[in-house]
Amino acid sequence: MYPLKFTPILKDKIWGGQKLEELFNKVPGDLPNIGESWEVSGYKSEVSVVSNGYLKGKTLQDLLETYKEQFVGSRVFSRFGESFPLLFKLIHANDDLSIQVHPNDEFAMKNHGTYGKTEMWYVLYAEPNAEIIIGFNKNYSKKQYSEALEQGDLERLMRRIQVKPGDCFYIPAGLVHAIGKGVIVAEIQQSSDATYRIFDYNRKDDQGKERELHTDLALNAINFKATKNSKVNYIPKLNEPIELVKCNYFTANLIDFDKKLTLPYNLTETFVVYMCIEGSLEISGGTLTVPVQKGESVMLPAGMKYPTLIPTGRAKVLEVYI
Repeated sequence: MYPLKFTPILKDKIWGGQKLEELFNKVPGDLPNIGESWEVSGYKSEVSVVSNGYLKGKTLQDLLETYKEQFVGSRVFSRFGESFPLLFKLIHANDDLSIQVHPNDEFAMKNHGTYGKTEMWYVLYAEPNAEIIIGFNKNYSKKQYSEALEQGDLERLMRRIQVKPGDCFYIPAGLVHAIGKGVIVAEIQQSSDATYRIFDYNRKDDQGKERELHTDLALNAINFKATKNSKVNYIPKLNEPIELVKCNYFTANLIDFDKKLTLPYNLTETFVVYMCIEGSLEISGGTLTVPVQKGESVMLPAGMKYPTLIPTGRAKVLEVYI
C-alpha cells in the first residue's frame, strides 16, 4: 500500500461557478458551473477512482472489498463493513445555497435506509462580507418556524455570520445551515446525501421549475434551539496538528508546517485522509512518495504507520480519520 490519490468527481450546480478551477485546479470539462468536487467518495455510484501507482483505475470500493481491515482499519471495518464511512468535498457557492438541514442516523435510517449527515466546514476562500447561515438566532417553536416559512419570512429567524479563510464550523445533524454567496469550503461529512431543502429563495432551475422542498421531513429533523457555539475556536500552531473537530464520526486536525514531519501514528486502526488547502508537499509512505498540490486529497491506508510529510516551503493540510 501507498498514499492514494483519486480523480475528483465534479458536480455541476445551479449555484456553482469557476472558482474551483481558478483556485484549486479542478478541470471542469464541459460542466458550466462547478459547485462541488467530491475528493474521496464511496457513496452509492459516486465512487472515487485511484489515479496513481499500481492500483490506478481501481475504485475505492474495489480496494475496500479486496483489502478490508488492511485498507480502512479493523475498528472502522468492524463498524462499517464494506461501506466507506466518510465523504470529502470542496464546495464553491457562487450564489447562495438553499437553507437546509440534515437528519440524524436514526431518522435517516427510518425514512431512507441510510446514514444521517453530520459534517464540518473549513473556509478556504471568502469574498468581502461573505456570510453563512448557521442555526437560529434564538429559540423557536415548531409553530413559530412554520408560520415564518409560510409567510416567506424564514430568513428573519436565521443566524448569519461573516466568514473568512481559516474559519471552521461544526454542523451536527439537525442544525439548519446554508453556505452564502462567495464562499468556498472544504467539507468533511458522513457518507450520506440526506438533505432536506427548507427554502431556496424561490429560485428556478434551467427548466424554469422551482426546486423541490422537503418541508415535512425537515420539520421533524430540525433542532429549534438557538445556536451559539457552532464556530470552532482554535489557536494555530506551526508544525504540530491542531484539533478542530472530534465527534463520533470523524476527527479533523489542521497541520500548518514548514519542515518535514514524520507522524508516529498510533492510528493503526483507521485510514487517514489529507486535504491540501495551501501550498504543496510530498507524502512518503509504503512503496511510494506522492506529490500533493493545493486542492488535492490523499488517502493513507490503515497499515501505514509512519508517513512523512515534506512541505515545499510552507503548506497546510486537513488531517482526517475516525
